[in-house]
Amino acid sequence: MPKGVPSLSATVEILPVRRARSREGRQFIALPYSIYAGNRSWVPWFSADLRQLIDRRHPFFEHSAGEFYLARREGRPCGRIAVLENRRYNQAHGVRSAHFYFFDVTNDAQASAALFHAAFDWARARGLDQVIGPLGIGGTSGGGILVEGFDQRAAMTMMAYNHSYYRDLVEAAGFTKKLDLNSFYLDADRFSLPDKVRSVAEKVLARGSFKVLEFSSKRPLKAIAEKVGRVYNSALGDHVETYMLSDPEVRKVTRDLLTVADPTLIKVLTYNDEVVGFLFGFPDLSEALKRARGRLNPITILDLLREYKRTDWLIANGAGILPKYQRLGGNALLYYELERTAKQGGRFRHVDLTQIAETTGLMIKDVETLGGRIYKVHRLYARGI
Repeated sequence: MPKGVPSLSATVEILPVRRARSREGRQFIALPYSIYAGNRSWVPWFSADLRQLIDRRHPFFEHSAGEFYLARREGRPCGRIAVLENRRYNQAHGVRSAHFYFFDVTNDAQASAALFHAAFDWARARGLDQVIGPLGIGGTSGGGILVEGFDQRAAMTMMAYNHSYYRDLVEAAGFTKKLDLNSFYLDADRFSLPDKVRSVAEKVLARGSFKVLEFSSKRPLKAIAEKVGRVYNSALGDHVETYMLSDPEVRKVTRDLLTVADPTLIKVLTYNDEVVGFLFGFPDLSEALKRARGRLNPITILDLLREYKRTDWLIANGAGILPKYQRLGGNALLYYELERTAKQGGRFRHVDLTQIAETTGLMIKDVETLGGRIYKVHRLYARGI
């Protein structure tokens, strides 16, 4: 039995979840609705997306493997976890790690320990020597346990919400901090680019090599999406919390993002007509996602469309530029476009800048210079097995 994991009671059973339409699969998907009943900050995933993952129909499973577990106490669901072997991540980072994700549990230390016990056994059986998490699948599913900002709402499904006791349960299983991912709040009305940064960005644009592509509809955005995906991989794929997406994953992420994207909030940077950077902005549709309760049908789609016009929150989740262009003024241009996007049409009052790793000191300093303040922290954990 792994160090730090208490003995297990027969009243807690751990069941593998192999099919989404099975009893266990339905309970795996439904469990968070009871854990977060009445909570205003939690935002659910679409059930169809979870079913695709459980049935291993997501392109992640073309190169990697995973298992899903459900905990039941005396027949009633009380916890869940996914454990993943992301082979592309391990190859890129030179490690043999498993990742855990979809960790949700009642405030039940025994059930939590049992779930991690199953995850550790699965990982060890595959020759892996550490577990990291929570770490998701694909580029925008977010990661980490929320450790600060429990009064704040999740950023759709891009950065999750969890109860404060999750931290205690994870640390009780022997995990220690690996990395903090910070979310910054910017007041759109007060967001003002420093004159020096604005001047650099305007001079860069005036020279003509850099251009900013803007979109009024999704069709031209779809046409360039794979090029943006390749730049994403080159700019961010080696970060601790990310990996190089496969081509099918890039296409999957693109389709998913376009579902919630307002094309006018997506900016693509080119240098001599080659795609070299990007800024992803999204209207925060969290309230409509909460009302949808995981269902996607004509009524919930109509509500999502209405939320586009109602929301005054902008989520900026994804900004990057190829390293060779950063010192040519590309970084200044990204911040310039962030300001323009935040103030676009006067529709937004709040900006949530997500998933900025604490190790990116220069970017954190830049965001603080722009008036941003950390208001949520998600922590990635690791433990050897």
